[in-house]
Amino acid sequence: MEKPFLTMNAFRPIHPIQRALLLSLTTASTLVLSACGSMMENRAADAGRSARDTRDVQEAREVRPLRNFDPDALIRQSPTAARGPDRNLTRQDPTSGLRVDINTPMAAAGRQDSAASAEALDAIGTPTDPLRPDATLNLSDASATQDLWGRIRKGYALPELQSDLVAEHERWYASRPDYVQRMTDRGSRYLFHVVEEINRRNMPTELALLPFIESAFNPQAMSSARASGMWQFMPATGKDFELKQNLFRDDRRDVLASTRAALDYLQRLNRMFGDWHLALAAYNWGEGNVQKAIARNQRQGLPTDYLSLNMPPETRNYVPKLHAVRNIVMQPERFGLSLPPVENHPYFVSVPIQRDMDLSLAARLAGLPQDEFKALNPSQNKPVILAAGTPQVLLPYDNANLFVHNLGKHKGPLASWTAWQVPSTMRPGDAAKRVGMSETGLRELNHIPPKMLVKAGSTLLVPRSEHREQDVSEALADNAMMALAPDLPPLRRVSFKAGKRDSVVSVAKRYRVSAQQVAQWNRTSASASFGKGQSVVVFVPTRNAVTTKVATHTGTQGTQAHRAEPASRKTTSVAASRRGAVRVASAAPAARSASVARSSNGNAKLRTAPSRNTRIRVASAR
Repeated sequence: MEKPFLTMNAFRPIHPIQRALLLSLTTASTLVLSACGSMMENRAADAGRSARDTRDVQEAREVRPLRNFDPDALIRQSPTAARGPDRNLTRQDPTSGLRVDINTPMAAAGRQDSAASAEALDAIGTPTDPLRPDATLNLSDASATQDLWGRIRKGYALPELQSDLVAEHERWYASRPDYVQRMTDRGSRYLFHVVEEINRRNMPTELALLPFIESAFNPQAMSSARASGMWQFMPATGKDFELKQNLFRDDRRDVLASTRAALDYLQRLNRMFGDWHLALAAYNWGEGNVQKAIARNQRQGLPTDYLSLNMPPETRNYVPKLHAVRNIVMQPERFGLSLPPVENHPYFVSVPIQRDMDLSLAARLAGLPQDEFKALNPSQNKPVILAAGTPQVLLPYDNANLFVHNLGKHKGPLASWTAWQVPSTMRPGDAAKRVGMSETGLRELNHIPPKMLVKAGSTLLVPRSEHREQDVSEALADNAMMALAPDLPPLRRVSFKAGKRDSVVSVAKRYRVSAQQVAQWNRTSASASFGKGQSVVVFVPTRNAVTTKVATHTGTQGTQAHRAEPASRKTTSVAASRRGAVRVASAAPAARSASVARSSNGNAKLRTAPSRNTRIRVASAR
């Protein structure tokens, strides 16, 4: 059932002051509930994204198609509509249920709003076509209503590929109409932008179908090899083509940036090999591997075309898959398939933003569920959009106008999160106290695993406060990083003279560390033995019991040993006997404590010691 418009009652008029109060209370309660639920929504979205990342990108799980908003279904007339030009046209936000005016000029609304509303107006720019920012969008134009699939067919320019693999993949797709439907529905959001960019570069329009092969047109796809996005860029390749990858965003998933980078890369590969089939093989397999395969065939006097090269199965099937999709788009009825209609106009427009904004708020103001908002803005890693790093958001045309209007009327804060640089290495619990949130919340929001320290200079996402209310700077937005270190106890340096039979392995067992560690500390191999009297160094945790040790010299008068003093005593000298002495440079623990037992004649006897006739020095180390 449709929710009644709060300010309209067919039986009893509401005073303007009451109307304003009701709208304010409703808006405030909606924002509070949204803020409380945003972390849960983000957690659920992250879980869904992780599940998607683990699947095969060739059979991406269904992403719900973006709902097309019908303006006629959303526009309602008030009971006073009969008054003519003054009628109040409203539309309903599908997330919050609130209605907003849609025929009130923005300028007039801005003059009537408070300072907070004026700040909101400053946070946005004019929606534009990201490829043609100076052009006027006219969705009623004759060319805009043409079929985009027909435009793709007219631009086919790849040479035919005579391979049985093409027919094999045609049969595979034809036997899975549901998969083809999901794939084409998902791709309909992005196809116009890709085709427009390909036409501008005079490239074959078959390349617009390549994301069907790479990711099933899922911009949030992640392969097991860490390739990400609609065009499946590896991290290193993405950096080569200026796709930023940091704490807050991953441009490999950005629809605009990744398309630009992918077409740049394909053009470079085509110039390198002079053949589109080889360029596509290099896009999948790597240009170096294709060059080696060509050189191998040249040495053997063999042809160097795509079908003649020796390559792995994935690359062998890569180009035939593209040709199979090409043929299906050309004649879908031949394969018993149908393609969803895709009109020849931008599905989305770009809306510039100049202020940091919560992702959940942006989606709500645009009248979109969060998953649909993220489908067009998948590069965002965190629940806040940083204006310094993300100067624009993509929205469907109709929703962009709603977003601009709703944001102009918004009076609350735009962002509830900000970035905080950790001043020194600390535990997550200590960092949570500093920023006023729970340790569990900090760990989950910033993906900090257990038993890890946050290193100095790391950037954490934290709640805004009166001490942290400024938008994130461009330098931090572009270079934010997270560095973690194991939360290990402090170590102490223990040095001693090796005994006659001491080896790396025996010392490692004695101090309960690995032989590799002892070898590394003493610059030797794990199988080496120490010479008698050789200086040996080990590092042990300070939390172990402090009871060392030692240095005993045997004389005719007997043997004495001294138990280490508490840690407050840095240096203690004790005359153990006329011919021996003990010095503990620092009361540090050994892996095995030396205990003292009295013999029948009253002399102290060392029950456990690293070796006989040994002097140990224990020094503090960091």
